[in-house]
Amino acid sequence: MKVWIPHEIGPSLIGELPPGTTLEVFTGDGQGVPSDPETVEFWSPPFLSTGDTSGLLERMPRLRVVQLLSAGADAWVGLVPADVTLCDARGVHDSSTSEWVVGATLAYLRNLPAFVRAQERHEWAYGPTDELAGKRVLIVGAGSIGAAITRRLEPFEVSLTLVARSARPGVHGVEELPRLLPHADVVILVVPLTPATTGLVDAAFLAAMPEGALLVNAARGPVVNTEALTAELATGRISAAADVTDPEPLPAGHPLWDMPNFLLTPHVGGSVRGLLPRAYRLVGEQLRRMAAGQELENVVTNGY
Repeated sequence: MKVWIPHEIGPSLIGELPPGTTLEVFTGDGQGVPSDPETVEFWSPPFLSTGDTSGLLERMPRLRVVQLLSAGADAWVGLVPADVTLCDARGVHDSSTSEWVVGATLAYLRNLPAFVRAQERHEWAYGPTDELAGKRVLIVGAGSIGAAITRRLEPFEVSLTLVARSARPGVHGVEELPRLLPHADVVILVVPLTPATTGLVDAAFLAAMPEGALLVNAARGPVVNTEALTAELATGRISAAADVTDPEPLPAGHPLWDMPNFLLTPHVGGSVRGLLPRAYRLVGEQLRRMAAGQELENVVTNGY
């Protein structure tokens, strides 16, 4: 079985390979392919690649599995042939993304961006801030990352409400959002990007949030309508923290850059030192499962 992975360090992180496995590195950085794509059976594409890299899928007739290193599969759904199994990296990004969510929420509520700007001016800008304790937090997306965020927020003395595509015990359905939003002080987005979630946060969604509420986007940029967000933030009625935008990167002249009630980071929620060890642990487990004829983990179905 021939396997392509995207990082030079990958072979040292995968663990024991099944007998007969040929492991090659294809970084996708324009240096060309390491060998004939026709014999590749398992492919882990470059991280955050936007769909089929250089039309390689058409040159891989023996391909059986595409194992992504990202939690979301939106860039690949619909591109992978029906006889190829598409898997995402659910679980790999739980700790890093949930840390970003908690960090960004605390940073905004405790006014850290303003204090950093004051430090740059050598100004002692004392003043009281908001706090996370006592907040009503609505998490939109009750998957693996949503569960990790829940565990990390529970010690902060908040009340938590979870929303998913469909209701289940302890989780509300997405159709209940109009009723839930007016009672949320913090709204956290961690849904995958699908046709159903594209533009989910529109003008009506934002208008339903109470005055002073904070929107935190750790999902994908297109989940939020940028024009609607810009217009709502311009009123000063609510605030937002985002790790993603639409378009991405945010254009240099966009008004969001200068809004004091908008905290932006450059899609770094999953970019941590522990990413590759966790990602390649998953790749190794998938390879061993495949060789043993076992069902693979994290198989993407209906875009999830």
